[in-house]
Amino acid sequence: MAVTAVGATGARRPSVRLRKLEDERWLAATLLAPTAILLGLFIAYPFFEGIMLSLSSARVGEPGTFVGLKNFFKLWHDSIFWTSVWNTFWYTAVTTVFKLALGLWLAMLLNRHFRGKAIVRAFVLLPFIIPTVLSTFAWKWMFDPTFSVINWSLFKLGFITQRINWLGDGDLAMASIMIVNIWRGVPFFAISLLAGLQTISPELNEAAAIDGARPWNRFWYVTWPLLLPVTMVVMLFSVIQTFADFQLVYVLTGGGPANATHAFATYAYQIGVCTGLLSEGAAISLAIFPVLFFVVLVQLLYIRRVEVR
Repeated sequence: MAVTAVGATGARRPSVRLRKLEDERWLAATLLAPTAILLGLFIAYPFFEGIMLSLSSARVGEPGTFVGLKNFFKLWHDSIFWTSVWNTFWYTAVTTVFKLALGLWLAMLLNRHFRGKAIVRAFVLLPFIIPTVLSTFAWKWMFDPTFSVINWSLFKLGFITQRINWLGDGDLAMASIMIVNIWRGVPFFAISLLAGLQTISPELNEAAAIDGARPWNRFWYVTWPLLLPVTMVVMLFSVIQTFADFQLVYVLTGGGPANATHAFATYAYQIGVCTGLLSEGAAISLAIFPVLFFVVLVQLLYIRRVEVR
């Protein structure tokens, strides 16, 4: 129990513990301690364990020995790894551009006044709310060469005369996972950008319209500069999530056909878990870290530069 002392005047002096909590530094440390402990246990510790694992020859059932950078040198000569690198960058770049363009267009539409606006906004979020595995299984059925509703629709419209094996061809499979990722990610962009649009005062666009500015000019010189900080933050989260995407790619193609759609996460899972080569799987997972760290750093610096402007 905290002990308080009574002075000559009879007034109680606060205990040492209470006096420390009155100090902002002690109060901040006390409030941040639970978060720091959780981050240390569930992020920092696994991260350093992954580093140590990647520098060893550990396998399932074998602790292994220290081998230094041998696993990373092995990856340098792994053609499937470089395919995964290209796929991850291409997958992230294409989907981010389309999600931004479609999300911004949808946000501009939802920012207008029309009947049932609240219901429409709620339905827009459905692709993002539905569990990834569940929605991806639905898309996998839609891409099935035999029972595909997409093939049936294209056949009925006269666009195709034979079945398209969407997930059996490398290029088509890559395009398929991009389509699903865009479908799932557009609502996140739309709602986030809509929130940014609603912080912009309508009087600015009205003043520009009075001055004779056309809709495109009002968007490019008034709306877009004010929306840019929000856009960069949304893109930052999207890039991080897409770079490390696992569920969508694994459920839809499993990295196939013939390793054509492997990304960092799926290839690391195949090597580290499916084949039991834990050290090599950890090395693949860590290979993405420097690149992702650089991308995030550049985006954060750009966001800060935009905010300063």
